[in-house]
Amino acid sequence: MKKQYWVAIGLFIFLVIWMFLPREQNVAVKDRYAMPETDRSVTAIPAGSPVDVSASGFNVLVSKVNLSTYTETVNVRGVTQAFRHVQILAEAAGRVTATPVARGARVNRGDVLCEIAVDNREAELQESRSRELQAKLEYEGSLGLRERNLVSEVSVAQLKSALDSATAAVGRAELALSRTKVRAPFSGILETRAVEVGDYLNMGAQCGSLLDDQPMLLVGQVPEQNVSKLIIGNAVEGILVTGQRVTGRLTYIARAADPVSRSYRIEVELNAGQEPIRQGISTEIMVSASDIAAHMIPPSAITLDDAGVVGVKTINSNNVVVFYPVTIVGESTQIGTPGFWVTGLPSEVILITLGQEMVFPGQTVRTNTDWSRL
Repeated sequence: MKKQYWVAIGLFIFLVIWMFLPREQNVAVKDRYAMPETDRSVTAIPAGSPVDVSASGFNVLVSKVNLSTYTETVNVRGVTQAFRHVQILAEAAGRVTATPVARGARVNRGDVLCEIAVDNREAELQESRSRELQAKLEYEGSLGLRERNLVSEVSVAQLKSALDSATAAVGRAELALSRTKVRAPFSGILETRAVEVGDYLNMGAQCGSLLDDQPMLLVGQVPEQNVSKLIIGNAVEGILVTGQRVTGRLTYIARAADPVSRSYRIEVELNAGQEPIRQGISTEIMVSASDIAAHMIPPSAITLDDAGVVGVKTINSNNVVVFYPVTIVGESTQIGTPGFWVTGLPSEVILITLGQEMVFPGQTVRTNTDWSRL
Protein backbone atom coordinates (compact mmCIF):
# COMPACT_ATOMS: atom_id res chain seq x y z
CA MET A 1 0.00 0.00 0.00
CA LYS A 2 2.85 2.37 0.81
CA LYS A 3 4.41 1.52 -2.54
CA GLN A 4 1.30 2.74 -4.37
CA TYR A 5 1.43 6.04 -2.45
CA TRP A 6 5.04 6.60 -3.48
CA VAL A 7 4.16 5.89 -7.13
CA ALA A 8 1.28 8.38 -7.07
CA ILE A 9 3.44 11.06 -5.44
CA GLY A 10 6.13 10.51 -8.07
CA LEU A 11 3.67 10.92 -10.95
CA PHE A 12 2.29 14.12 -9.41
CA ILE A 13 5.78 15.62 -9.07
CA PHE A 14 6.56 14.68 -12.68
CA LEU A 15 3.43 16.41 -13.99
CA VAL A 16 4.14 19.55 -12.03
CA ILE A 17 7.71 19.74 -13.34
CA TRP A 18 6.46 19.14 -16.94
CA MET A 19 3.88 21.89 -16.71
CA PHE A 20 6.42 24.47 -15.57
CA LEU A 21 9.07 23.66 -18.14
CA PRO A 22 9.67 26.64 -20.58
CA ARG A 23 8.32 26.16 -24.16
CA GLU A 24 8.48 28.07 -27.47
CA GLN A 25 5.40 26.50 -29.09
CA ASN A 26 3.41 29.78 -29.03
CA VAL A 27 5.59 30.98 -31.83
CA ALA A 28 4.80 27.86 -33.80
CA VAL A 29 1.09 28.34 -33.28
CA LYS A 30 1.29 31.93 -34.43
CA ASP A 31 3.23 30.87 -37.48
CA ARG A 32 0.70 28.19 -38.24
CA TYR A 33 -2.19 30.69 -38.49
CA ALA A 34 -0.22 33.62 -39.90
CA MET A 35 -1.21 34.91 -43.33
CA PRO A 36 1.27 33.93 -46.01
CA GLU A 37 3.50 36.65 -47.34
CA THR A 38 1.60 36.88 -50.63
CA ASP A 39 -0.40 39.54 -52.41
CA ARG A 40 -3.98 39.57 -51.00
CA SER A 41 -5.27 42.26 -53.38
CA VAL A 42 -8.60 41.88 -55.20
CA THR A 43 -9.04 42.31 -58.94
CA ALA A 44 -12.42 42.99 -60.54
CA ILE A 45 -12.95 41.22 -63.86
CA PRO A 46 -16.00 41.68 -66.13
CA ALA A 47 -18.15 38.56 -66.37
CA GLY A 48 -17.26 36.55 -69.44
CA SER A 49 -13.66 37.82 -69.61
CA PRO A 50 -10.75 35.35 -69.35
CA VAL A 51 -9.33 34.93 -65.85
CA ASP A 52 -5.57 34.76 -65.22
CA VAL A 53 -5.32 31.90 -62.73
CA SER A 54 -1.57 32.44 -62.29
CA ALA A 55 -2.03 35.98 -60.98
CA SER A 56 -1.69 36.56 -57.26
CA GLY A 57 -4.58 37.74 -55.11
CA PHE A 58 -8.30 37.22 -55.55
CA ASN A 59 -10.57 37.78 -58.52
CA VAL A 60 -14.22 38.84 -58.40
CA LEU A 61 -16.56 38.87 -61.36
CA VAL A 62 -18.59 42.00 -62.06
CA SER A 63 -21.33 42.93 -64.47
CA LYS A 64 -22.94 46.21 -65.48
CA VAL A 65 -26.65 46.36 -64.63
CA ASN A 66 -29.03 49.06 -65.86
CA LEU A 67 -32.43 50.13 -64.60
CA SER A 68 -35.35 48.65 -66.53
CA THR A 69 -39.10 48.23 -66.24
CA TYR A 70 -40.55 45.31 -64.32
CA THR A 71 -44.22 44.45 -64.48
CA GLU A 72 -45.30 43.44 -61.00
CA THR A 73 -47.52 40.37 -60.92
CA VAL A 74 -50.12 39.23 -58.43
CA ASN A 75 -50.14 35.45 -58.12
CA VAL A 76 -53.40 33.75 -57.20
CA ARG A 77 -54.38 30.11 -56.86
CA GLY A 78 -57.57 29.40 -58.77
CA VAL A 79 -59.44 26.99 -61.01
CA THR A 80 -60.83 26.90 -64.52
CA GLN A 81 -64.55 27.49 -64.87
CA ALA A 82 -67.05 27.55 -67.71
CA PHE A 83 -68.52 30.89 -68.75
CA ARG A 84 -71.89 29.54 -67.61
CA HIS A 85 -73.24 26.17 -66.49
CA VAL A 86 -77.02 26.00 -66.14
CA GLN A 87 -79.69 23.41 -65.48
CA ILE A 88 -82.20 23.02 -68.30
CA LEU A 89 -85.69 22.61 -66.78
CA ALA A 90 -88.91 21.41 -68.38
CA GLU A 91 -91.75 23.92 -68.76
CA ALA A 92 -94.35 21.20 -69.35
CA ALA A 93 -95.17 17.87 -67.75
CA GLY A 94 -95.32 14.59 -69.59
CA ARG A 95 -93.64 11.36 -70.58
CA VAL A 96 -90.19 11.63 -72.21
CA THR A 97 -90.34 10.25 -75.74
CA ALA A 98 -86.83 11.13 -77.02
CA THR A 99 -83.41 12.32 -75.87
CA PRO A 100 -81.70 13.07 -79.20
CA VAL A 101 -78.44 14.45 -77.74
CA ALA A 102 -75.84 12.26 -76.04
CA ARG A 103 -74.04 13.39 -72.90
CA GLY A 104 -70.88 15.32 -73.70
CA ALA A 105 -72.06 16.28 -77.18
CA ARG A 106 -71.79 19.84 -78.42
CA VAL A 107 -75.10 21.47 -79.32
CA ASN A 108 -76.17 24.71 -80.93
CA ARG A 109 -78.73 27.15 -79.66
CA GLY A 110 -82.24 25.81 -80.34
CA ASP A 111 -81.27 22.12 -80.58
CA VAL A 112 -83.75 19.74 -78.91
CA LEU A 113 -82.42 18.15 -75.73
CA CYS A 114 -85.56 16.32 -74.53
CA GLU A 115 -88.92 15.60 -76.17
CA ILE A 116 -92.12 15.21 -74.14
CA ALA A 117 -95.23 13.38 -75.36
CA VAL A 118 -97.63 15.70 -77.21
CA ASP A 119 -100.74 13.93 -75.87
CA ASN A 120 -103.82 16.15 -76.51
CA ARG A 121 -101.89 19.40 -76.98
CA GLU A 122 -102.03 19.24 -80.76
CA ALA A 123 -105.79 18.61 -80.70
CA GLU A 124 -106.29 21.57 -78.38
CA LEU A 125 -104.33 23.74 -80.77
CA GLN A 126 -106.53 22.67 -83.70
CA GLU A 127 -109.64 23.37 -81.66
CA SER A 128 -108.35 26.81 -80.70
CA ARG A 129 -107.61 27.66 -84.32
CA SER A 130 -111.14 26.66 -85.39
CA ARG A 131 -112.68 28.85 -82.69
CA GLU A 132 -110.43 31.71 -83.74
CA LEU A 133 -111.62 31.36 -87.35
CA GLN A 134 -115.28 31.30 -86.25
CA ALA A 135 -114.80 34.36 -84.08
CA LYS A 136 -113.04 36.18 -86.89
CA LEU A 137 -115.87 35.54 -89.37
CA GLU A 138 -118.52 36.63 -86.87
CA TYR A 139 -116.64 39.84 -86.09
CA GLU A 140 -116.07 40.74 -89.73
CA GLY A 141 -119.77 40.11 -90.47
CA SER A 142 -120.80 42.36 -87.61
CA LEU A 143 -118.75 45.20 -89.05
CA GLY A 144 -120.86 45.15 -92.25
CA LEU A 145 -124.09 45.03 -90.28
CA ARG A 146 -122.95 47.91 -88.14
CA GLU A 147 -122.40 50.06 -91.20
CA ARG A 148 -126.11 49.56 -91.98
CA ASN A 149 -127.08 50.13 -88.33
CA LEU A 150 -128.44 46.59 -88.02
CA VAL A 151 -126.44 45.79 -84.87
CA SER A 152 -125.39 47.87 -81.93
CA GLU A 153 -121.82 48.86 -81.06
CA VAL A 154 -122.08 46.72 -77.96
CA SER A 155 -122.64 43.60 -80.06
CA VAL A 156 -119.64 44.45 -82.25
CA ALA A 157 -117.46 44.95 -79.17
CA GLN A 158 -118.58 41.60 -77.76
CA LEU A 159 -117.62 39.85 -81.00
CA LYS A 160 -114.27 41.65 -81.04
CA SER A 161 -113.62 40.48 -77.47
CA ALA A 162 -114.51 36.91 -78.47
CA LEU A 163 -112.06 37.10 -81.38
CA ASP A 164 -109.27 38.35 -79.12
CA SER A 165 -109.96 35.55 -76.63
CA ALA A 166 -109.85 32.96 -79.39
CA THR A 167 -106.55 34.38 -80.69
CA ALA A 168 -105.06 34.26 -77.18
CA ALA A 169 -106.22 30.65 -76.80
CA VAL A 170 -104.39 29.77 -80.02
CA GLY A 171 -101.24 31.38 -78.64
CA ARG A 172 -101.49 29.41 -75.40
CA ALA A 173 -102.04 26.17 -77.27
CA GLU A 174 -99.05 26.83 -79.54
CA LEU A 175 -96.89 27.62 -76.52
CA ALA A 176 -97.99 24.45 -74.72
CA LEU A 177 -97.15 22.42 -77.81
CA SER A 178 -93.75 24.06 -78.28
CA ARG A 179 -92.84 23.33 -74.66
CA THR A 180 -92.97 19.61 -75.36
CA LYS A 181 -89.52 20.09 -76.89
CA VAL A 182 -86.88 21.25 -74.39
CA ARG A 183 -84.33 23.23 -76.39
CA ALA A 184 -80.82 24.52 -75.68
CA PRO A 185 -80.91 28.24 -74.75
CA PHE A 186 -77.33 28.72 -75.99
CA SER A 187 -74.57 26.79 -77.71
CA GLY A 188 -72.46 24.57 -75.50
CA ILE A 189 -71.93 21.03 -74.25
CA LEU A 190 -74.62 18.82 -72.73
CA GLU A 191 -72.76 17.98 -69.54
CA THR A 192 -75.44 15.82 -67.89
CA ARG A 193 -78.79 14.30 -68.86
CA ALA A 194 -81.17 13.66 -66.00
CA VAL A 195 -83.87 11.63 -67.75
CA GLU A 196 -84.20 8.77 -70.20
CA VAL A 197 -86.91 7.74 -72.64
CA GLY A 198 -89.96 6.60 -70.70
CA ASP A 199 -89.37 8.75 -67.62
CA TYR A 200 -92.11 11.11 -66.53
CA LEU A 201 -90.92 14.69 -66.42
CA ASN A 202 -92.74 17.09 -64.12
CA MET A 203 -92.96 20.78 -64.81
CA GLY A 204 -89.77 22.38 -63.48
CA ALA A 205 -87.88 19.07 -63.40
CA GLN A 206 -84.36 18.90 -64.86
CA CYS A 207 -83.81 17.61 -68.36
CA GLY A 208 -80.03 18.10 -68.24
CA SER A 209 -77.28 20.65 -67.68
CA LEU A 210 -75.63 22.73 -70.38
CA LEU A 211 -72.07 24.05 -70.13
CA ASP A 212 -70.87 27.05 -72.14
CA ASP A 213 -67.11 26.75 -72.61
CA GLN A 214 -66.64 29.59 -75.08
CA PRO A 215 -64.99 31.42 -73.47
CA MET A 216 -63.61 29.61 -70.46
CA LEU A 217 -62.80 31.51 -67.27
CA LEU A 218 -60.14 31.44 -64.59
CA VAL A 219 -61.51 32.27 -61.15
CA GLY A 220 -59.63 32.87 -57.90
CA GLN A 221 -59.57 34.82 -54.64
CA VAL A 222 -57.20 37.80 -54.30
CA PRO A 223 -56.02 38.82 -50.79
CA GLU A 224 -57.22 42.20 -49.61
CA GLN A 225 -53.67 43.64 -49.57
CA ASN A 226 -53.28 43.00 -53.33
CA VAL A 227 -56.73 43.76 -54.73
CA SER A 228 -55.97 47.49 -55.11
CA LYS A 229 -53.18 46.65 -57.57
CA LEU A 230 -55.60 45.12 -60.08
CA ILE A 231 -57.45 46.90 -62.89
CA ILE A 232 -60.10 45.53 -65.22
CA GLY A 233 -58.43 44.64 -68.52
CA ASN A 234 -55.05 43.64 -67.06
CA ALA A 235 -53.24 40.92 -68.97
CA VAL A 236 -53.27 37.52 -67.27
CA GLU A 237 -51.32 34.31 -67.75
CA GLY A 238 -52.39 31.01 -66.25
CA ILE A 239 -50.40 27.82 -65.71
CA LEU A 240 -52.58 24.74 -65.29
CA VAL A 241 -51.43 21.79 -63.19
CA THR A 242 -51.27 19.89 -66.47
CA GLY A 243 -48.50 22.24 -67.62
CA GLN A 244 -50.66 24.01 -70.21
CA ARG A 245 -50.30 27.79 -70.39
CA VAL A 246 -53.24 30.06 -71.21
CA THR A 247 -53.68 33.81 -71.56
CA GLY A 248 -56.58 36.17 -71.07
CA ARG A 249 -57.85 39.45 -69.63
CA LEU A 250 -59.15 40.34 -66.19
CA THR A 251 -62.90 40.95 -66.59
CA TYR A 252 -64.30 41.02 -63.04
CA ILE A 253 -63.19 42.11 -59.56
CA ALA A 254 -65.64 41.66 -56.71
CA ARG A 255 -66.64 44.73 -54.73
CA ALA A 256 -67.45 42.78 -51.58
CA ALA A 257 -64.97 40.53 -49.77
CA ASP A 258 -65.63 36.96 -48.77
CA PRO A 259 -66.78 37.16 -45.13
CA VAL A 260 -64.54 34.26 -44.08
CA SER A 261 -61.27 34.68 -45.99
CA ARG A 262 -61.49 38.47 -46.51
CA SER A 263 -60.44 37.94 -50.12
CA TYR A 264 -62.02 39.17 -53.36
CA ARG A 265 -63.19 37.03 -56.26
CA ILE A 266 -61.72 37.72 -59.68
CA GLU A 267 -62.62 36.32 -63.08
CA VAL A 268 -60.36 36.09 -66.13
CA GLU A 269 -61.80 35.57 -69.61
CA LEU A 270 -59.44 33.46 -71.70
CA ASN A 271 -58.50 34.49 -75.22
CA ALA A 272 -60.09 32.63 -78.13
CA GLY A 273 -58.15 30.18 -80.26
CA GLN A 274 -56.39 28.35 -77.44
CA GLU A 275 -56.38 24.64 -76.74
CA PRO A 276 -59.68 23.54 -75.15
CA ILE A 277 -59.56 23.05 -71.39
CA ARG A 278 -61.91 21.46 -68.87
CA GLN A 279 -63.64 23.00 -65.90
CA GLY A 280 -62.23 22.57 -62.40
CA ILE A 281 -58.48 22.32 -63.17
CA SER A 282 -56.24 23.96 -60.56
CA THR A 283 -54.39 26.93 -62.01
CA GLU A 284 -51.69 29.38 -61.01
CA ILE A 285 -53.10 32.77 -62.06
CA MET A 286 -50.55 35.53 -62.68
CA VAL A 287 -52.14 38.95 -63.12
CA SER A 288 -49.96 41.73 -64.51
CA ALA A 289 -50.26 44.71 -62.17
CA SER A 290 -48.31 47.98 -62.09
CA ASP A 291 -44.98 48.70 -63.84
CA ILE A 292 -42.08 49.64 -61.57
CA ALA A 293 -38.44 50.58 -62.19
CA ALA A 294 -36.13 47.79 -61.01
CA HIS A 295 -32.89 45.94 -61.75
CA MET A 296 -32.62 42.35 -62.92
CA ILE A 297 -29.74 40.66 -61.05
CA PRO A 298 -28.50 37.06 -60.92
CA PRO A 299 -29.24 35.04 -57.76
CA SER A 300 -25.50 34.74 -57.02
CA ALA A 301 -25.27 38.51 -56.41
CA ILE A 302 -27.53 38.43 -53.33
CA THR A 303 -25.66 38.67 -50.02
CA LEU A 304 -26.10 39.78 -46.40
CA ASP A 305 -24.32 42.46 -44.42
CA ASP A 306 -23.21 42.09 -40.79
CA ALA A 307 -26.69 43.06 -39.58
CA GLY A 308 -28.37 40.45 -41.77
CA VAL A 309 -29.77 42.96 -44.28
CA VAL A 310 -30.31 41.59 -47.77
CA GLY A 311 -28.38 43.49 -50.42
CA VAL A 312 -25.70 43.45 -53.09
CA LYS A 313 -22.12 44.66 -53.36
CA THR A 314 -21.11 46.99 -56.15
CA ILE A 315 -18.06 48.91 -57.30
CA ASN A 316 -18.29 52.68 -57.66
CA SER A 317 -16.40 54.96 -60.04
CA ASN A 318 -13.42 55.02 -57.64
CA ASN A 319 -13.20 51.20 -57.65
CA VAL A 320 -14.39 51.06 -54.04
CA VAL A 321 -16.77 48.32 -52.89
CA VAL A 322 -20.19 49.66 -51.84
CA PHE A 323 -23.01 47.70 -50.19
CA TYR A 324 -26.61 48.55 -51.17
CA PRO A 325 -29.65 47.14 -49.35
CA VAL A 326 -32.25 45.94 -51.85
CA THR A 327 -35.86 44.84 -51.86
CA ILE A 328 -36.81 41.82 -53.95
CA VAL A 329 -40.00 42.64 -55.85
CA GLY A 330 -40.12 39.69 -58.23
CA GLU A 331 -38.26 36.87 -59.88
CA SER A 332 -37.59 35.62 -63.36
CA THR A 333 -38.04 31.91 -64.01
CA GLN A 334 -36.96 31.99 -67.63
CA ILE A 335 -34.41 29.31 -68.43
CA GLY A 336 -31.97 31.70 -70.12
CA THR A 337 -32.14 34.55 -67.61
CA PRO A 338 -33.05 33.40 -64.11
CA GLY A 339 -32.72 35.94 -61.33
CA PHE A 340 -34.41 38.48 -59.09
CA TRP A 341 -35.94 41.88 -59.74
CA VAL A 342 -34.81 44.30 -57.02
CA THR A 343 -35.22 47.96 -56.11
CA GLY A 344 -32.90 50.24 -54.11
CA LEU A 345 -30.01 50.57 -56.58
CA PRO A 346 -28.82 53.53 -58.66
CA SER A 347 -29.90 53.57 -62.28
CA GLU A 348 -26.57 52.10 -63.39
CA VAL A 349 -24.30 49.96 -61.22
CA ILE A 350 -21.26 47.72 -61.55
CA LEU A 351 -22.51 44.64 -59.70
CA ILE A 352 -20.27 42.01 -58.13
CA THR A 353 -21.86 38.76 -59.27
CA LEU A 354 -19.31 36.26 -57.98
CA GLY A 355 -16.85 36.51 -55.10
CA GLN A 356 -18.71 39.21 -53.17
CA GLU A 357 -18.07 37.35 -49.90
CA MET A 358 -14.31 37.94 -50.34
CA VAL A 359 -14.57 41.73 -50.29
CA PHE A 360 -15.97 44.19 -47.79
CA PRO A 361 -17.56 47.66 -48.14
CA GLY A 362 -14.93 50.37 -48.41
CA GLN A 363 -12.29 48.07 -49.88
CA THR A 364 -10.52 49.23 -53.03
CA VAL A 365 -10.19 46.75 -55.88
CA ARG A 366 -7.90 46.73 -58.87
CA THR A 367 -9.13 46.77 -62.44
CA ASN A 368 -7.94 47.59 -65.92
CA THR A 369 -11.46 47.90 -67.34
CA ASP A 370 -13.24 51.07 -68.38
CA TRP A 371 -16.68 50.54 -66.81
CA SER A 372 -18.31 53.08 -69.12
CA ARG A 373 -17.62 50.76 -72.08
CA LEU A 374 -19.38 47.75 -70.60
